[in-house]
Amino acid sequence: MAQAAAVAKPPAPPRRRRASATPRRLPYLLIAPAALLMLGFIAYPVISVFYYSLQNYNPTKPWRNGYAGFDNFVHAFTKDPIFWDTLVFSAKWVVVEVGLQLLFGLALALIVNQTFVGRGLGRALVFSPWAVSGVLTSAIWVLLYNSQTGITRYLADMGIGSYGTSWLSDTSTVFPAAIVADLWRGVPFFAILILADLQSVSKDLYEAAEVDGASRIKQFWHITLPHLKDAIILSTLLRAVWEFNNVDLLYTLTGGGPAGETTTLPLYIANTSVDAHNFGYASALTTVAFVILLFCSMVYLRLSKFGGEK
Repeated sequence: MAQAAAVAKPPAPPRRRRASATPRRLPYLLIAPAALLMLGFIAYPVISVFYYSLQNYNPTKPWRNGYAGFDNFVHAFTKDPIFWDTLVFSAKWVVVEVGLQLLFGLALALIVNQTFVGRGLGRALVFSPWAVSGVLTSAIWVLLYNSQTGITRYLADMGIGSYGTSWLSDTSTVFPAAIVADLWRGVPFFAILILADLQSVSKDLYEAAEVDGASRIKQFWHITLPHLKDAIILSTLLRAVWEFNNVDLLYTLTGGGPAGETTTLPLYIANTSVDAHNFGYASALTTVAFVILLFCSMVYLRLSKFGGEK
């Protein structure tokens, strides 16, 4: 009797165990406490500002506190000329400061990107003002603008100007003086970001352009500038927001004076809340400033085509 050859069946593959969801969720669980803390520190102040913007809230006059609706906003746009003056000056401050900082920052970045003796020291000197705090920067320039021991004293010794002149107390010179002080600290910000992007440009592009006979200006216009597009757009937007919210330097330098000539909207908000204790109206002004910055940022990113083709 012929026996059929038994064909051994291969062993069944082990059943794949369902991957546990815990390892995938573990990173989110680990960052959850920090994320919740950050959300609390950010969300609570923002919500509080929106809430108090609809209130009459002055701790020194509690009998007047209560729901105000949109009265604070109506007052700002129709009955408060200081609001419009500070808004116009804020726009002027941002445009002049950011434009000059970008121009000088780009020039410095192109210079320190070259190879020369002592380049490391030169870069350190160029970038060092950015490490100085705003209040300390203000203190330095207050001393430099001092009418007795500062720049004007030495200029008077050379026959330029007169003794006792204070650039920070003269309405015709306070704006340029404040601009120069903030330029000293703001230019390195652009130089750092632009230099970091410059170092990623391929040298082959410049070599090919030289072979084709392109001049330095054409190389800058057709190679360097398009490569720096996103870095310039991002740094300009960030710096514009920071300059709009600039309080420490102007408050320490001029206090918003003389005669309110250097009062920005954030500085007006600080004076309204801290000095006048009118937190409801200050919250409404803060909400208006937030909406303005949000709208301008969206329009700027849209028009500049940030992240698009270079």
